[in-house]
Amino acid sequence: MKINTWTTNILMLGLGAVVCAILAAAFYAPTPVKALGVPGSGFVPLQTTEGAGLAILGLAIGAGLAIGLAGIGASLGMGTASAAALGAITEKPETFGKSILYVVLIEAVAIYGFVIAFLLIGSISSLIG
Repeated sequence: MKINTWTTNILMLGLGAVVCAILAAAFYAPTPVKALGVPGSGFVPLQTTEGAGLAILGLAIGAGLAIGLAGIGASLGMGTASAAALGAITEKPETFGKSILYVVLIEAVAIYGFVIAFLLIGSISSLIG
């Protein structure tokens, strides 16, 4: 299977959706949730203050979107920049350092999305009473 930018986009969007669904189910479910389908491993959702359930759900969705959208953007940029960098290195090997620097800077976008998602998830604890 050939991995191209669209395949990467779909995979990163799927990762964001899975993270969003897991977090939403874990923090907002009104009944016990079975974790990974293992019998007897259900847990009761955390007790929140009045009206904080939707805020927690919003933070969980935002964290999933942060990972998914940052992954899509980084994969689009990485695909085009890497192809251009390889072409430049092939023609002039001394441009290796500059080319790799641009690719690394694009990789930072995905890391920023990951950090933002962790910050959003970290703020959930302030809503739990």
